[in-house]
Amino acid sequence: MRYSGWELEHQAQRGHDLVTPKESAVKTSLALLMSMCALILASCAGIESRQPLHTVASVDLARYAGTWYEIARLPMWFQRHCIDSKATYTIRPDNKIGVHNECVTDTGGLDQVDGIATIVDTQTNAKLAVTFDNFFARLVGPSRDGNYWILDLDLDYQTALVGTPDRRYLWMLSRNPHLDDVTYQRVVGKAQQLGFPASDLIRAKRRSPM
Repeated sequence: MRYSGWELEHQAQRGHDLVTPKESAVKTSLALLMSMCALILASCAGIESRQPLHTVASVDLARYAGTWYEIARLPMWFQRHCIDSKATYTIRPDNKIGVHNECVTDTGGLDQVDGIATIVDTQTNAKLAVTFDNFFARLVGPSRDGNYWILDLDLDYQTALVGTPDRRYLWMLSRNPHLDDVTYQRVVGKAQQLGFPASDLIRAKRRSPM
């Protein structure tokens, strides 16, 4: 028996219509399961492809001490009102580092906080754990791996890139309140190379001269 094109199409449609609700539900469940597996595999691949975060080979903390100006940072809740920030580091007699952070807010106020940095990696001095002087910070404390990693540092100790090992936080620092565009782009490129979302960096705003 020979069927015309229309009849073949009609037969196929009838076969499709004969699929029971149970079979349809099974097919839908399988499709959802396959989609979920694909998403899980994609997520795992993304985790595996993230490279380990490397710090600089060594840091002379005596040279690193002093005042650093924030040039750029990733968005972060606790600095949402800061427009002009700087940090001052001092070497303490107990070989820990005193930390004093301050920023001018968007309303013209001055926010300040003090803390202590402890060296986590004594081989490089590039990994530190900073705890600030407030109840919550003392209660939680820094991670064992530290929360202040020096990721890039020029030979003259004039620019630095500092971040956290989970890549959530990142700061570009300079000895000078202003940084030329060539150097800025070089450090941005380094941040991107290290796997940070460099396109999200927020450049600091400086106070207008009085």
